[in-house]
Amino acid sequence: MLSDVMEDYLKAIYTLQTEDGPPVATSAIADALSKTPPTVTSMLGKLEERGLVAREKYKGAELTREGETVALEVIRHHRLLEAYLAEHLDYDWSEVHDEADALEHHISEEFERRVAEALGDPEVDPHGDPIPSADLTPLGTDDSTRLDEHPVGDRVTVTRVSDRDEEELQYLADAGITPGTRLEVVDVAPFGMVTVRVGKGGREQSLPEAVARSIRVVPATDGDHQYGPEVEG
Repeated sequence: MLSDVMEDYLKAIYTLQTEDGPPVATSAIADALSKTPPTVTSMLGKLEERGLVAREKYKGAELTREGETVALEVIRHHRLLEAYLAEHLDYDWSEVHDEADALEHHISEEFERRVAEALGDPEVDPHGDPIPSADLTPLGTDDSTRLDEHPVGDRVTVTRVSDRDEEELQYLADAGITPGTRLEVVDVAPFGMVTVRVGKGGREQSLPEAVARSIRVVPATDGDHQYGPEVEG
């Protein structure tokens, strides 16, 4: 049986290799989990012994198929729990991440099934992150891009927002920027501030570059019915 910490490592490696491709550097894992590189190296050795990761000297680690399956199961638990907490227990979307982190390792498969059924088998969590299917099929390619990569004039629709920072989520909710919201980039300042227009004809909102980097978007089209609500200034 794997420990909670081992599952946390597998989940972190899966997320990192999904974002940047494998192998994942030890330093990146250390940053994601707030661990020291020696601690990460030690844990990677244990995971490699169990056949859950494959390591390449001086390059990093990559999940094996078995390791990927474990990671997907933990991620499924986490995102279903986030959705349940938000939809049925009136948690704010900025509060669900830590609660789900605490519970994700300890729910049974029957509990998972009932949560999914109660939610109608959702495809995404409150932050727009895809929920792995019950058969733990690897998630498809993410075609979204970061908001901070877009120049002035681009019109985009928010698909996902990082759930790692509660204050950022509260800030974005206050600004009316959630998955499904349409944005138009109206200014990119040289000192790292991105200004967007929120919704069709909505007010302008300036975002620090770090916040804009946490927002994933796809190109918007005139027929996109996922545009966010009109936001009046």
